[in-house]
Amino acid sequence: MSDQSFWYLENIDVTGIFCPQKIRRGDLEEHFHRCYKRGEYIYLPDEAADRIFFLTEGRVKVGTYSDGGKEITKAILGKGDVFGELALIGESKRRDFAYTMDEATVCVVNVDEMKALMRDHSALNLFLLKIMGSRMLEMEKRLESLVFKDSKTRIIDFLLEMAQTKGRKVGFETEVRKFITHQEIANLTATSRQTVTTLLNDLRDRNILTFDRRRLLIRDMVLLEKEVLTAEGV
Repeated sequence: MSDQSFWYLENIDVTGIFCPQKIRRGDLEEHFHRCYKRGEYIYLPDEAADRIFFLTEGRVKVGTYSDGGKEITKAILGKGDVFGELALIGESKRRDFAYTMDEATVCVVNVDEMKALMRDHSALNLFLLKIMGSRMLEMEKRLESLVFKDSKTRIIDFLLEMAQTKGRKVGFETEVRKFITHQEIANLTATSRQTVTTLLNDLRDRNILTFDRRRLLIRDMVLLEKEVLTAEGV
C-alpha cells in the first residue's frame, strides 16, 4: 500500500473546481481533453510522470504488475477522480498503469501548469489537501481490514462501501451500475476470485443481492450489514 501512486477521494467534483467558467481567468480553456476508447492505456509503468489527469467521463483502473507479471488492481476510478498526481511531489517515472474500463474523457494538465494553478487558486490547494487526507485514511482502513478482518468481512465491507458511495436507491433496493468483475473485487480486497464468487453466489441464493455484468442490486442493505456481524461473531 505504501507505493500507491494516487490520492483518491470519492465524490469530489473535479470538473466543477476546474471549470473555466468558475476560474475567472479561464486558465483551463487551453488544457488538453483527450478521449480514450475502452481498453486503452493512459500510461504505463516507467513512462515519464509529467502530467496530472482528471477523469470527466468513464472509468479508469489504476494498478501495477507483480514481479511475476500478475496484474494488481489498486483502485477503480470514476467521474470526478484524479490520478497520476505523484508527479507533483517529484515522481519522475510511473510505477503503475492507468487503463480505461469504458470510453473515457480525461483532462490532462502538465506539472508546471498544475503548480501555477495551485499558486493562483486556493480552492485547488484545498482540493489536493482533501485528496491527500483521504489517501491516508484509505490506507489506514485497508491495513486495519487486512490485519483484523477475514476475507468474507472484507468483501462484504467492500460491497457496502460501493453501495453507499456509488449506488442509487431503487425503491427499497440499492443499485450499483457497471458492476466490476469478481477478479477486480478480489484484487481490491486481497482475497481470491473463487472466494468472491462463492460468497456472491451464496448471498444471491439467499436473496440478499443479485448481480450480473451490468449491475449489482442489493435487495436488503440491513441483511447485508448483518452478514458482517455474523462473520465477526457478534
